[in-house]
Amino acid sequence: AHELACFLGAGAYYHYTPAAVDAIIRRGEFLTAYTPYQPEVSQGTLQAVFEYQSLIANLTGMDVSNASHYDGATATAEAAVMAYHHFRGKRTRFILSPSLNPQYRDVVKTYMSGYEHELVGCDIEPLGTPEDLAGLLNDNTALLVVQYPDFFGRIYDFTALIEKAHQVGALVAVAVNPLALGVLKTPGAMGADIAVGEGQPLGIPLSYGGPYLGIFATKKEYVRKIAGRLAGETADATGRRGYVLTLTAREQHIRREKATSNICTNQGLLALAATVYMSLVGKSGLKQVANLCYQKAHYAAAEIGKIAGYEVKTRAPFFNEFVVKCPRPVEETNLHLLDHGILGGYDLGKDYPALKDHMLIAVTEMVSKDDIEALCEVLEEVKHA
Repeated sequence: AHELACFLGAGAYYHYTPAAVDAIIRRGEFLTAYTPYQPEVSQGTLQAVFEYQSLIANLTGMDVSNASHYDGATATAEAAVMAYHHFRGKRTRFILSPSLNPQYRDVVKTYMSGYEHELVGCDIEPLGTPEDLAGLLNDNTALLVVQYPDFFGRIYDFTALIEKAHQVGALVAVAVNPLALGVLKTPGAMGADIAVGEGQPLGIPLSYGGPYLGIFATKKEYVRKIAGRLAGETADATGRRGYVLTLTAREQHIRREKATSNICTNQGLLALAATVYMSLVGKSGLKQVANLCYQKAHYAAAEIGKIAGYEVKTRAPFFNEFVVKCPRPVEETNLHLLDHGILGGYDLGKDYPALKDHMLIAVTEMVSKDDIEALCEVLEEVKHA
């Protein structure tokens, strides 16, 4: 991506990573993803995990975060499993928004395949609104999953929908882009029970698709149902502060058959990278990066909207991604863009047959005004090719 003008997103984004992130995670004291079972020799690692959990809980507006999952998809799937166990299998309806990342949806299906369940919501209008999901809620609903910003980049306030879900006793999980939370209302402020997401935008390079970082945060009342590791702060016999893995009875190395999850080693090294990134940029830096993404994406959408034959289909407010209807097949358009040193957008027709010839374009702070103008020039060429 660093050699091309990158407009490809759909869940993984080309952001700037400060050099200090890589320098710190490559230190010998940290360069492992292995779980620190022995606190007496792992205080540095455990403190880093604790700091990560604190930062994520603050960023999402939740009470507690775990130490990480594999990626955003597995974190979302673990939310579904947690909801199933919360209701002890008595509620079997799981509502997945059609604007949830299709790969997240696939992983949820895989995780839930061993449980009696009903997945709904995938077959309604993909570019619909949150109100379309309200009619699917009933007394059998265990979990409603929405994405924020959604897969198409749109921003909705889910407060009213979450209230309706709570009225029927259901839990709500919000899959977030953590970078967007630098400027947007938090899932906690909207009343969500669980916040999950892909931590890759927080200082983690694209790396051909991984490894990435699964974010999982929730309310305090569900802490014993969380999957994955939890680091806690305590005091030793002399009163000195220390860090340990806590509530370990939930985990497979204690009681395998009753474990909340059988993930053993988590993404500790990537969680450290996210911790270093958030600490370096700070609250104001995160807001600045998010604002750059927002402003550049809206400039790009406005410029593309001026090209005859192209239609920006995103009507709702959006963050750093938007949908464009193209006059020619997206695959053909992207090949032409690649010839000009531009990595084009995501072909939505692969996941949504109704969105054939629709491209999802992502814009981050790494995209310049010249890149956007070059994109528009080549799109104009493609129309006449």
